[in-house]
Amino acid sequence: MARQLRIWLAALLTIVWLLNAAEAAAQESELWASRVFLPSISVGASLGCPALPGASYAALTVLPPPTDRPAEQHADLNLALRGHTPTGGHLGLVDYGGPTDPGAPQLAGLFSDNRTGAFVRLHRVYDWNWGCNCRGAPLANPPVTLAELATVSGEPLHVPDSGYTIGSGYEVLVLYATPDRITLKYTRNDNVVHGFTLHLEGLCVDPPLLDLYRSWNGAGRGQLPALRAGQAFGRAAGAAVGVAIRDSGTFMDPRSRKDWWHGR
Repeated sequence: MARQLRIWLAALLTIVWLLNAAEAAAQESELWASRVFLPSISVGASLGCPALPGASYAALTVLPPPTDRPAEQHADLNLALRGHTPTGGHLGLVDYGGPTDPGAPQLAGLFSDNRTGAFVRLHRVYDWNWGCNCRGAPLANPPVTLAELATVSGEPLHVPDSGYTIGSGYEVLVLYATPDRITLKYTRNDNVVHGFTLHLEGLCVDPPLLDLYRSWNGAGRGQLPALRAGQAFGRAAGAAVGVAIRDSGTFMDPRSRKDWWHGR
């Protein structure tokens, strides 16, 4: 009897030990998850977008009417609502026929060295169905409506110059901004109906500029941040930045030599 009791006691102790070991392993796994994964997100958010040294920003009065819905819910201002899908095609400049605007923004001006962009990936932006306020099919014409251009992480990004001005020496209004995307408009209108619009994705918007945009956006958008030609507004967040450009609302091919890369 005493021998059986000892056997049962040993078995019970073994079970208790196994349960404690499993609990300890689970706790250790949870601890490592919090140590490894969560800080990597917070560090990227806090340290990935250092402010541009010496940068300062101003705002200009926006021509009425204001956007007809909150900017973050407007698929013409917030490109994230539309999204885009990868596509194939020539990773370089392409030649289109037809007329061109000599005052079109020149995308080489995005970069401090005014270089011709190195195209690394191509995409098609989704159309938008305004009737249901929902995403449509990917745009088919032109065949490319967003391109990723190679960058060096941390390099400043600048406002591409055009032949237009919006007054007081400024080139563009900031119609929409988040920490990693920005929409620039080459008129003082709070829409994309007329003139050129530039969407940039996957960058670090300069934190003071983002704060200024949020302040005026929250105050009703009577004014919005304005930037000069060549002015830096953020940094490359990684190895590429997404670029989509529109003329009077229509998405254009960012590879077009005759439009955005004169003389290249």
